[in-house]
Amino acid sequence: MADLMDYLRKAVECGASDIFIVAGGPVCVKLDKSVTPIGEERILPDASEQLVTEIYEKADRPMTQFQQSGDDDFSFSIGGLARFRVNTYRQRGSMAAVVRVVAFGIPDWKEMGIPAPVMDLASSSHGLILVTGTAGSGKSTTQACIIDRINHTRECHIITMENPIEYLHRNDRSIVSQREISIDTEDYLSGLRACLRQAPDVILLGEMRDHETIRTAMTAAETGHLIIATLHTKGTVNTIDRIVDSFPSEQQAQVRTQLSMVLRTVVSQQLLPSTSGNLVPAFEIMHMNNAIKSLIRDNKSHQVNNAIAAGAGEGMISMDQSILALYQSGQIDKEIALSHADNQEQMQRRLV
Repeated sequence: MADLMDYLRKAVECGASDIFIVAGGPVCVKLDKSVTPIGEERILPDASEQLVTEIYEKADRPMTQFQQSGDDDFSFSIGGLARFRVNTYRQRGSMAAVVRVVAFGIPDWKEMGIPAPVMDLASSSHGLILVTGTAGSGKSTTQACIIDRINHTRECHIITMENPIEYLHRNDRSIVSQREISIDTEDYLSGLRACLRQAPDVILLGEMRDHETIRTAMTAAETGHLIIATLHTKGTVNTIDRIVDSFPSEQQAQVRTQLSMVLRTVVSQQLLPSTSGNLVPAFEIMHMNNAIKSLIRDNKSHQVNNAIAAGAGEGMISMDQSILALYQSGQIDKEIALSHADNQEQMQRRLV
């Protein structure tokens, strides 16, 4: 059986995004959303245990959390190769792991297909910016590029809270403090409360999981901080509804009012298979204006999509407009455009 380093090198060399170590089959990688074996032999439970143990040794991390709870999140780097984000877990009584490959350095935003209006959010001084999308849609990369732009263009203190840390930022014009959940701070909420006493200008939240964290983030945005946070939601409307619905019903009217005041921008993204065989991102961008403020406050978030479609002059773009532009430029085919559209009937009429 190949050792861990062989698998890691093969994955980096072939440009894989993830490595799957699961007993019962060969070690596999994900390449452009397809799972492909990189080992010839099936690995048995003792082999998967050996590989998972090697991962912990490379990360210099005790296996206590994994042994107690049955799963664990962490990251590690191998000089000259790459950085890796790991989730270990148990399945059918054996040890397993999914390893995300993260390149050293911050990716070039142009090569990643991130639009200039998204990068321009780095000049924001306060308020709440949400980067949303399903798992694996590129949210962490978009956030990292925005933080990198701030780091190279502004003098401020940036505090990130991530689980785990993926991209490493080196101080440039800014000071960047990166805190990893469960290692540097107990959880997002306690880390966020503590960081408000650490003179931050910009706070990056890897995830807002509960209403207490969301409330604290909104309060921080109200008091003059720039909060850049992630939600696992698809589209602006679902994002607004998720935030409001996370609170008890008697608090929701107040939350809608507060959200309408602090929310600055929602960026929603998804990755689409391109005609060249790679993945290309589509972005929905919503900037807060008076019309959208009123819709959020009056519990009419279902009408926000119409306001986004009409807001091109203010730098807004709907997901379907972004998908249509990708189709018209030849980057995606008709089938992909239709399958990923929010309004498939309307998209069908537009595709000619």
